[in-house]
Amino acid sequence: MKVVLFDIDGTLLISRGIGREAKRRAMLECFGTTGDLDSHVFGGKTDWGILADLLAPQGYSKSDIGREIDAYEAVMARHMRALSPAYSAEPLAHALELLHDLRRRGDALIGLVTGNTSKTAAIKLEMAGFDPAWFAIGAFGNESHKRADLTRLARGRAGDYLGRRLNGSEIIVIGDTPADIEAARAIDAIAVAVCTGYAERDSLIASQPDFLLADLGNFQELVLG
Repeated sequence: MKVVLFDIDGTLLISRGIGREAKRRAMLECFGTTGDLDSHVFGGKTDWGILADLLAPQGYSKSDIGREIDAYEAVMARHMRALSPAYSAEPLAHALELLHDLRRRGDALIGLVTGNTSKTAAIKLEMAGFDPAWFAIGAFGNESHKRADLTRLARGRAGDYLGRRLNGSEIIVIGDTPADIEAARAIDAIAVAVCTGYAERDSLIASQPDFLLADLGNFQELVLG
């Protein structure tokens, strides 16, 4: 049994601006400012970490954000749900097919490690045609400002689900940024990078993933064998 942990944005799907707009509205409602939101780069970060970066000039610490993150998550999800009819999200190449194949195999536990909050992750997945119930476990961007903390949480939850302690070699982390690769290394997991997202191919190569794929089309053949 392998544990296969997916990032969302740039790995499973592409969303056309709904995340940034939902953040804008939620930040204004919760904090009264959006900081430098328009130019901020989201890739590889968690929503908690993004807020900490944007609101540091206003005197907010990471701990301050942590105390507000649950309320912020609920507000952002409300705005994203309201915005969803006006926005689109599409599955990336071969992503839906891979999820269906993994569910049929019976030898893979499918999960998420994403910088999205748990509530907004579900909305984006649904918009792109994925069922959030396909993912047995997950770790989300409202749970830490550090990406590596999320892979540690996911490993523990997968172990609880399977009823045993997991070695890193039993876990595959799939993402589209160097931060995803670093987070995989934090738990000695197999790091798979896909060139379907926001990072330049050269930056992914420099991060030395175990596998570098153009897309998810040959994941089973090359990674699972």
